[in-house]
Amino acid sequence: MSDAATPGTLYLVATPIGNLADITARALRVLGEVDLVACEDTRHTRKLLTHYGIGTKTVSYHEHNERERARELCALLAAGTSVALVSDAGTPAVSDPGYRLVRAAIEQGITVVPVPGPAAFVAALIASGLPTDEFFFGGFLPARAAARRARLAALRALPATLVFYEAPHRIAETLADAREILGERAACVARELTKLHEELARGRLSELAASFGRDHAARGEMVLVIDRHVIAAETAPNATSPADIAVLVAALEADGLDPRAALKRAARELGLTRAEAYRRLVAARAQRERT
Repeated sequence: MSDAATPGTLYLVATPIGNLADITARALRVLGEVDLVACEDTRHTRKLLTHYGIGTKTVSYHEHNERERARELCALLAAGTSVALVSDAGTPAVSDPGYRLVRAAIEQGITVVPVPGPAAFVAALIASGLPTDEFFFGGFLPARAAARRARLAALRALPATLVFYEAPHRIAETLADAREILGERAACVARELTKLHEELARGRLSELAASFGRDHAARGEMVLVIDRHVIAAETAPNATSPADIAVLVAALEADGLDPRAALKRAARELGLTRAEAYRRLVAARAQRERT
């Protein structure tokens, strides 16, 4: 049988990104037939295996032991052991450990078989409502602001939809950086895909930056999808009106920031210079005093 697990084969098995029902019959069969399952977190994967009544032995394979464990697994594979590699969620080796093991297995002439399935960035892309004919997946953007902005600048002219993974505590800053570096574009933030609290927030980068800047409770795995086209200034509504600035600054001050820091952060999140943000804040306060 062409799909049957055979000794000495490395299987790359995609697993659910949230909903446990999102796993293929082939993946379940392979996980049950191999000799060993290599996984990021054995406790996490054991829950999946137990849910489906699979008792295959597991071993850890994560970013901290990847180099050493890749050698060990290749030795087992060469000796005739069949191994399935999984990540905590989605497709292994996509922004997760796996590359070293795959390369080592190929170099030793070991058969590598993909068992495809869920991938968070694909799910986010197809549900975003943005063009899917050409896209660039950039994994995680750099955590440091300067490096992140440089990365975005390098991709600014790319004629493709941009897709990134991002951490919830950085999403507002990343959206603001994207607005400033890439220009105003349509975008989508996909959060907790396939899970109970799944959310797809769609809008312009400035709108999403303001929304997530106010929502300090945002949690979960996030995928950011950004259109390739800049929205023409004359067709874009004034998403960062004086009233928007005033609301965001007030929210930031309520969270404990002093007025100067609140204004600086609001300007960054909305893609404005500090001087322009201050001008709009003054205008909003003057308007409020007149009404």
